[in-house]
Amino acid sequence: MHNQNYIKNVVTLQYDSSKCIGCKMCVEVCPHNVFKMTGKKAEIINRDNCIECGGCEINCITHALTVNQGVGCASAVIWGFFKGKEPSCDCETV
Repeated sequence: MHNQNYIKNVVTLQYDSSKCIGCKMCVEVCPHNVFKMTGKKAEIINRDNCIECGGCEINCITHALTVNQGVGCASAVIWGFFKGKEPSCDCETV
């Protein structure tokens, strides 16, 4: 997959490394490679790649990750699918 950024410095993703137990779930479920393992902890390697899908937060059993789900491109793709329309996250107006 090629590296495509979302919009710079707007993502709601928050990470508390002190709560991370190194389970690797965030690395496994993230569709845009936002995380990598560094030793026994996850690390955010490119916050701007986050599409705010919420997969990392849902799968983080220690609540080290939070994100405002349902905003941005991920939401547009999902709602476009359900409504049978082209996805629109209004990126063109930014």
